Amino acid sequence: MTHATRASSAVRSADLDSLPVREAVPALVSALDGHGAAVLCAPPGTGKTTLVPLVLAGLVGGGPRRRVVVAEPRRIAARAAARRMAWLLGEQVGGSVGFTVRGERVAGPGTVVEVVTTGVLLQRLQRDQELAGVDVVVLDECHERHLDADTVAAFLLDVRETLRPELRLVAASATTDAAGWARVLGGAPVVEAAGISYPVETVWAPPPRPVRPPHGMRVDPAQLTHVASVVRRALAERSGDVLCFLPGVGEIARVAGQLTGVDAEVLHVHGRAPAAVQDAALSAAAHRRVILATAVAESSLTVPGVRVVVDSGLAREPRVDHARGLGALATVRASRAAGRQRAGRAGREAPGAVYRCWSEAEDLRLPSYPSPEIRIADLAQFALQAACWGDPDAAGLALLDPPPVGAMAAAREVLVAVGAVEPNGRPTPRGLRMARLGLHPRLARALLDGASALGARRAAEVVALLSEEPPREYGDDLAAAWRRARQGGDAYAGRWRTETRRLERAAQDPAGAPRTGGTSRNPAPGGPPGRSPGEFEARGPGRSPGSGTVPDDTAAGLVAALAFPERVAKAKGEGTFLMASGTAAELGDGSPLRRAPWLAVAVADRPPHSASARIRLAAAVDEDTARAAAAHLRTDTDEVHWENGDLVARAAQRLGAIELAARPLRKPDPALVRAALLEGLRAEGLGLLRWSPDAEGLRARLGFLHRTLGGAWPDVQDDQTLLDRADDWLEPELSRARRRADLGRIDAGQALNRLLPWATGEAARLEELAPQRLEVPSGSRIRVDYTAGQPVLAVKLQELFGLAETPRVAGVPVLVHLLSPAGRPAAVTADLASFWQGGYRAVRAELRGRYPKHPWPEDPATAEPTRYTNARLKR
Repeated sequence: MTHATRASSAVRSADLDSLPVREAVPALVSALDGHGAAVLCAPPGTGKTTLVPLVLAGLVGGGPRRRVVVAEPRRIAARAAARRMAWLLGEQVGGSVGFTVRGERVAGPGTVVEVVTTGVLLQRLQRDQELAGVDVVVLDECHERHLDADTVAAFLLDVRETLRPELRLVAASATTDAAGWARVLGGAPVVEAAGISYPVETVWAPPPRPVRPPHGMRVDPAQLTHVASVVRRALAERSGDVLCFLPGVGEIARVAGQLTGVDAEVLHVHGRAPAAVQDAALSAAAHRRVILATAVAESSLTVPGVRVVVDSGLAREPRVDHARGLGALATVRASRAAGRQRAGRAGREAPGAVYRCWSEAEDLRLPSYPSPEIRIADLAQFALQAACWGDPDAAGLALLDPPPVGAMAAAREVLVAVGAVEPNGRPTPRGLRMARLGLHPRLARALLDGASALGARRAAEVVALLSEEPPREYGDDLAAAWRRARQGGDAYAGRWRTETRRLERAAQDPAGAPRTGGTSRNPAPGGPPGRSPGEFEARGPGRSPGSGTVPDDTAAGLVAALAFPERVAKAKGEGTFLMASGTAAELGDGSPLRRAPWLAVAVADRPPHSASARIRLAAAVDEDTARAAAAHLRTDTDEVHWENGDLVARAAQRLGAIELAARPLRKPDPALVRAALLEGLRAEGLGLLRWSPDAEGLRARLGFLHRTLGGAWPDVQDDQTLLDRADDWLEPELSRARRRADLGRIDAGQALNRLLPWATGEAARLEELAPQRLEVPSGSRIRVDYTAGQPVLAVKLQELFGLAETPRVAGVPVLVHLLSPAGRPAAVTADLASFWQGGYRAVRAELRGRYPKHPWPEDPATAEPTRYTNARLKR
């Protein structure tokens, strides 16, 4: 009896027939036959992940035999889907159905349906663009919009258009933008499957008191306490297992700690959980369970026994701070689409309930779908994949969302720095090798260059630590975490050893081909890549290639510095550092690294509203290692700038923002000096120039004419406006200046004269339009104050006797400040005629007794103006 016959005789037909998606299968097959691509929308639990691939492969339903690859966003989902399909066929995984995830492959020569992660499929496409031997690709859970999945879809569409038009594509999801995917797939038909879902009651369970919204990775402890209380409430009010969604591993641990004593087994399900724990959660149990899970349990998985979902309403999304070179996960509110997916877990097998830890009103304000990673994530790996595909700008790729221009530019800078691409974006031989390592380009650089300095094994061990951040209990010292992983028997240490073996083999393979997770038949041509400017040359004693004499602490720092050269950091004070990127960073209290003179920072984040980053994982390095790893950031420049109130000129050697050495610069570039002096004027104001009373008066007069007449009269009141026109009025004095004292020698009034409208002839009318002084009836020439909005003439009252009309300048009446004989204010008027008729009498009555020696005529309009006393007038 053949294997196929044995398999078919054990097919669980009843279970296959019970899957609701079977009703939509004929329409799906017809769509693929006619168009070659289709969008399949099927609710959770309908069998889209398990039945559809088996039908398309011809393993059930009697269709032609085809090789099908199913791409899942997560390893746990890939393994679970393969096991479920194999069970439905009555086989073990590795027969007709197999799976491949990073570091693990269970498949054989007879495997027809292979479930892989999108990352694995991406690597295969780079090595074999035709996907030789594959007939159908199913992109499952495409609604999650992971960057790898979007990239794979774009590459597959390119393959269909240019190489293999017969390759069939299915985009499958429970909640997705069906119209958008249909458009991307070239107008592909949308096939919808109606599920037989059980009703799920929604229970709104917001916290009794307001909690702080999440920021960064932080979740308010009060929110987690509330989630734990809702789990206890659900256990008391409902039957069946409880599935609780939380954003991350740390939150799972904290909620688990608050569930001590509940009458149920508490399981943790997340991407880092051991396979045995994941399998236990996905298997039926005789006892009641509380399953605390991250988003890995949202899709593709049926967790038997679950009748209740408790949804914290939180999720994690990648974020990147391009200006500071920091990338991290951020806690955000989960989308409504994610909420529907999560709630659906409660109605897979029977009626259930979902307890949502927020209010119904808040639900209306949630985003409809999760943010596509391409909009928010670090795009260095995507940019390298696109470059190796032959489209460095990703302009020709069919993507639901185009990559942001700024993020692509930042990614290009990283790739050029590590030697992965040329400045024009085309990949180097080194970049082609890096793309096939299944690592972020930064870590690929650290592996390749670290292997040349330390040996493949030791470099692989440190890179494996960096590719999956070790648990917090390992501490913030990378070298100490390395030693603990070597000795550890926990789940993390097991995964670390597996990844180390994979990376060691990849580092030793000149073509960079991963030994697991690939089915390449046509490796890219070419031998070992040549060295590039991005590569690290080992220097110093004990640094020969493959040397095992370098201490662990030094080796850990070297690899971290190679991966993140912008994060090499120099100590500023105990526990505080300045990174080459220019960002300040701090270590936690009690860190063993606080006294290190230099660090290579592997993991850091910046709390909201904080100027400094927090260092989560780092290694001590020496200055030579920092200089070598970040050599592309080293600059030798002449720096001329304004500092502490004067010009400073020096020759500085820097590693990014870190100053390594400096010496005084004797003959600085005059252009740099001029720019620095302008910097000083902007910082401290034009008061650095010499302002005589006449200069200040001229500035005020010109300001008045600009406000009143405009036209050719310049705006001189605003410092910034004047500095923007420095070439027009501060030259040649500014270019001759060398220090602060030289600025003080520049006559501001003489300089301002250069701004007068000489070309039009208007400059000659300055004294006519805005005279510096006005002659009054007494014969005195009184200075006019133009600093206020209206010109002011402050003059003794007796000097204006006989003047009927208020003086004007440029058609504007001056504001007359009438002074007493002692020069003190007596009255203010802009209408002398009215003042003589009315206000004068009150002033005369008040002042004639105080100043009896001065004239106080009853009719000032006809009196003789004077500067003198009565006695002087009689002479």
